[in-house]
Amino acid sequence: MALGEFELIYQYFSSYGAGAAVQLGVGDDCAVLSVPEGDQLVASVDTMVEGRHFTEAAFPEDVAFRSVAAAASDLAAMGARPLGMTLALTVPDADELWLHAFSEGVGRAVTAFDLPLVGGDTTRGALTISVQVFGAVPAGQALLRSGAGPGDRLCVSGFLGDAAAGLALEQGTSTFELSDIEYLSQRFYRPTPRLTLGQSLLGTATACIDISDGLLADVVHLAQASGVAVSIESSRVPLSPALRRLQNSEQALRWALTGGDDYELCFTLPSAAALPPHCTVIGKIEAGEGVDCDLALGAPPGFDHFA
Repeated sequence: MALGEFELIYQYFSSYGAGAAVQLGVGDDCAVLSVPEGDQLVASVDTMVEGRHFTEAAFPEDVAFRSVAAAASDLAAMGARPLGMTLALTVPDADELWLHAFSEGVGRAVTAFDLPLVGGDTTRGALTISVQVFGAVPAGQALLRSGAGPGDRLCVSGFLGDAAAGLALEQGTSTFELSDIEYLSQRFYRPTPRLTLGQSLLGTATACIDISDGLLADVVHLAQASGVAVSIESSRVPLSPALRRLQNSEQALRWALTGGDDYELCFTLPSAAALPPHCTVIGKIEAGEGVDCDLALGAPPGFDHFA
């Protein structure tokens, strides 16, 4: 007998709702979350659609993990502590094998990001996953895109370009060393939102954004919000050993500058502030407007669903 909507929810998703801030999770009309005294609530939603964000051949557990990670990265960019999330899942049919694997991916993300699943909805239709996340940040201290000023340094976490390379691997448009294939695939499907780093930047970073649309495109957003000019030195952009092994070094750098889905943080620091571990200074903030990069790529490209 095929699963109904409510049986589907309770069988596959009701066990992921425990959390310190959760007063009431799955099973009622709304979840009830506690926001600690002196904190503000932050919220964001992210949607992924089959054929646009992932292929039909993608493993359901990877699709689930990536969907949650992408949404959680917005909390990291604000310096927020995770409180909980809701999941709206649209599926063509109640395929129990697919749902079991998908729920396993959700469970891994819940554990990895300390982000309990407190509610959601299921609908029949084209495969679409929407994740709404909730977090808490000390009142008035949320990291914004709008605080960068002349003299600040532009910094990024981790390595850039791996997810774009992983997508090229998935699409069969590029070849890589055998030893790098698993790493690049995981960087695309299993990104790590920098939640701990975001929280550590509170009170220090002057502006912050997560890298989802591509470094250059996201830096444009930061520069416009802050009303400043940004200068980037392409030679400083951190590349993983996997990308450094590519014979086509220009392609590797292009992925790092314009590819999306790394979900690393790009932030600005005053000149006297200490650089966090595993982060790199790649440029500087100046008076003026626009983003300048010493590598000629034309207008800063980035992912746009309606372009």
